[in-house]
Amino acid sequence: MTAQQIIEMAVGYRHISKAELARRMGWSPQLLGKRLKTAKFTIDEWEALAKALGGEFQYGFTFDDGTKIGL
Repeated sequence: MTAQQIIEMAVGYRHISKAELARRMGWSPQLLGKRLKTAKFTIDEWEALAKALGGEFQYGFTFDDGTKIGL
């Protein structure tokens, strides 16, 4: 799944537009659109996106034995 697909699913779940998400981030809709096309987000930006969406960003690795390693 691409970054764009993840974010589009999240805004759909929250029933907001990408323009509203951009506003909540302090970004222009054009900047969000450009970032979605390049799919280059830092971990801090993923966390800010999650906060703007009222969620939590989780990242790391989970192995078959239940071991979790996060960044």
